[in-house]
This record gives sequence, C-alpha cells and structure tokens, in this order.
Amino acid sequence: MSTVEFNNTLTSMESYLLAFAMNYTKNLEDAKDLTQDTMLKAIRYKDYYKPKTNFKAWIFTIMKNTFINNYRRKVRSNTIFDNSTDMFLLNNSTENRDSPYNYIADEEINAQLETLTPEYKEPFEMHYLGYKYKEIAEKLDIPLGTVKSRIFIARKKLMDQLPEYANYNN
Repeated sequence: MSTVEFNNTLTSMESYLLAFAMNYTKNLEDAKDLTQDTMLKAIRYKDYYKPKTNFKAWIFTIMKNTFINNYRRKVRSNTIFDNSTDMFLLNNSTENRDSPYNYIADEEINAQLETLTPEYKEPFEMHYLGYKYKEIAEKLDIPLGTVKSRIFIARKKLMDQLPEYANYNN
C-alpha cells in the first residue's frame, strides 16, 4: 500500500474513529483527542500494517490500546475526571504533567530507548504500542519466546540505564 493510499484510507476512517472514541470517552473533546492520537500513531507506525489485512481492525486496535494506555497513565498519576456539565478536571497528583522535569525525563527516556539495538527496540516499541506478543512474533518472524525475552531485556536495560526514574509515571 502506497503512502497516498494509506493516508486516504486513514482519513476516510476518521468519522468511524470519532464515533468509536465516543464509546470510550463519553466526551466529544476527549474523543477528538483520542482520534487524533490514533491517527498520528497509525501514520507513525504505518510500516507495521500488513497490506491486504483488515485496516479497520488494525486502526481500531491502535485506538483501543491508546485509550487503555492513557487510562492506565491517568490512574497511576491519580487523575480523576468529572464528566459533569462543568467539566472539572481534578488532579490529586503532587506533580504537574507539563512540568519541565517531565519534559526532561521524557527526553532522557527516549534517548536511552534510541541506544537499544533494533533487535530489542523494535519488539519493545511494538509492545508499548499495544501489540500482543503473538502479533509481534508474526510481524518480526521470530519465535514467541524470543519476543518475550527481548521485551524483558529491553525493559531491564532501560531500567538499569535510568535508575532515577524507577518510580516515574509516564
């Protein structure tokens, strides 16, 4: 599938993605954000899409995993959403997500991620995006046990290289 075909297919799915996102978020602005995040991830990782497979299922899986990851991140940072008409956002966290510390931490973590060799980095990134171990094994054409091992080793290497972020919630 060419880049133009991919982009046309993706943009034609936008209204379906927004409707699907509304099922998760129950809020139009949050649904728009989730749709935009999903489309950006799809563009960023379009090389992982296998042509002649179900594009709709692939993009909806990205959305589901993005929503789940965002939800888990919010739970870890003790963020509570109040979907009342006043739309209050209550954050019980002692740290501001947009703080300079968090930007520096994200940059340091991403820099260390770049130091991983492709054999560890690629399965780790796919796992982070929400791919199942079996999907990663099939895409990379490696045994399932190897996928699990490489993701474990990548996680361990990152933790060893970044001990100061042992309790970092990203």
